[in-house]
Amino acid sequence: MKKPAGIAGDAASKLISKRITELGDWRGKTLARMRELIHAADPDVLEEWKWMGTPVWSHDGIICTGESYKAVVKLTFAKGASLEDPS
Repeated sequence: MKKPAGIAGDAASKLISKRITELGDWRGKTLARMRELIHAADPDVLEEWKWMGTPVWSHDGIICTGESYKAVVKLTFAKGASLEDPS
């Protein structure tokens, strides 16, 4: 049985905005700022909502996920290990 792909586009964007509002503290502000930076870096990015409520940003594949926990906001980059180290 194929797993559902998740929610994409405007519906996902609304869910991400709702999550940011619900957090209501530094975590919401941080996630909102990361979202702004992602959109600035790639204006054609697609917002998705997957895996029981995880914000996902994609463009020809997953770029990153944005997760919020009690003490951190974490971005997980799908191909982060393959990025060149500028130093």
